[in-house]
Amino acid sequence: MPTTAHLAHWPAHVPRELLVPPLTLPQALAGSAARRPAHAAIVFERCTLTYGDLAARVDALAGWLQQRCGVHAGDRVLLLSQNRPAWVVAAYAVLRAGAVLVPVNPMCKRGEIAFHADDSGARVALVSEELMDELTQDSPCAVLPLADTLAAARAAALAPGPMPADPDALAVLPYTSGTTGQPKGCRHTHATLRASLAASAVWKRLDEHSVVLAVAPLFHMLGLQNGMNLPLMLGATAVMMTRWHAATAAELIERHRVTAWSAPPAMVIDLYAQPGTAARDFSSLKLLSGGGAAMPEAVAAMLRERHGLVYEEAYGLTETASFLHANPPQRCRRQCLGMPTQGVQSMVVDPETLAELPAGEVGELLTHAPQLMLGYWQRPDADAEAFVTIGGRRWFRTGDLAHVDDEGYYFLRDRLKRMVNVSGYKVWPAEVESLMYAHPAVHEACVIAVPDPEPGRDGRERVQAVVVLKPQARGTVDEAALIAWCRERMAVYKAPRAVAFVDALPKSGTGKIQWRELQETYARAAVASG
Repeated sequence: MPTTAHLAHWPAHVPRELLVPPLTLPQALAGSAARRPAHAAIVFERCTLTYGDLAARVDALAGWLQQRCGVHAGDRVLLLSQNRPAWVVAAYAVLRAGAVLVPVNPMCKRGEIAFHADDSGARVALVSEELMDELTQDSPCAVLPLADTLAAARAAALAPGPMPADPDALAVLPYTSGTTGQPKGCRHTHATLRASLAASAVWKRLDEHSVVLAVAPLFHMLGLQNGMNLPLMLGATAVMMTRWHAATAAELIERHRVTAWSAPPAMVIDLYAQPGTAARDFSSLKLLSGGGAAMPEAVAAMLRERHGLVYEEAYGLTETASFLHANPPQRCRRQCLGMPTQGVQSMVVDPETLAELPAGEVGELLTHAPQLMLGYWQRPDADAEAFVTIGGRRWFRTGDLAHVDDEGYYFLRDRLKRMVNVSGYKVWPAEVESLMYAHPAVHEACVIAVPDPEPGRDGRERVQAVVVLKPQARGTVDEAALIAWCRERMAVYKAPRAVAFVDALPKSGTGKIQWRELQETYARAAVASG
């Protein structure tokens, strides 16, 4: 059974089990509005939206959706927009109407949006004006321009029906691409979302006085939970950005005295690489947390030594409503997923036999948690692959390779299929990347597997690194020098055999490096050159 060694290092302020009040998200927002009607809910550019104003706009749009658009309980409603207060109003109005929110990446193109609409069976789509051209005229759902609809709804002031009160009702259907195939919708209820939120708030010591920097895209679980649902549940303030811009983020943190920020390492690296950052007053920032990738040791050391901040690494998935594992604040470990949080059980198993593995051995990470989704939307085949029953409990197969140490801390070793096989030796890209970040000239690095082009080595792989150099180092470091540096610091089979220098690495909307895209590109090039 899962280890309990981590309980010896459990945070003193955190109960091991968490009793979450059986409320829906609209009920939680209504509670915050009743307690703090004049308090700032959202700060965006130079405008502030109070809780009282937010609740009124949500009710008006919910009434409009019900009475003018025929939206009923359980109907799916697409939301396609960049981060802005209107996104929040629309999201909560959909939930207030008893419907199911389907958040869509605003970077999606016409065919991708059509897939989300078709697959979810959406009745209505709320779309920001600049993205209207991405929806076809024969869209399967009614397409409403977001700004115009909000204005009409406020003017009509139609009262919505009874407040949704079933925490087990379907609430949000976020799509995840997974490793292969078409995106899959994750069926989250109010209860699964709130289980994650409540655990996160207690673990991170967040409350109504918190000021959260909301920059991660709201269509993604990281932004939806940490940048919107969490502060609104607490009655706190979200300082929102349309998209990531390091210089703007630095200004907002200083101006609005931001206290908490959840971000992937790539965003943190960008922020502190900005000229003049050292002169900024970031003293209000007390919590810096995130996941999606391991924080390089060199960057973590810089944050600690220069700014007195500890980057609290955590771990979660779209399927687990973001928050699942976290490092205890008083005893953080670097490049570590932390430990299972309140009510969560995890274990490492052999991916083939599903037998639990002892501490130190690498296998697939499985989890059982109250924030775990019900399953994938209309995909029983995907559910059959993703879930397994062990010991009478339903466990989710994360597809992540990890190991747990003797103290109950979990460490990611990459995705199940992200591994480089070098003449029979297994190379974990995250380990090589972390080491490369210690080079003084390296700004970002992504390690991938490419076919070995040398004659007689068919089917074998080699390690390829794709690197962004710091501006001041460009032109001063070449491929041979960086490979030699790596070979001095890691086993030869782990060191990159080739290094490509680029101006920027491709990233998702949430700041994660798109390693698969790079791997496909450089694999094709390696085959062509061979």
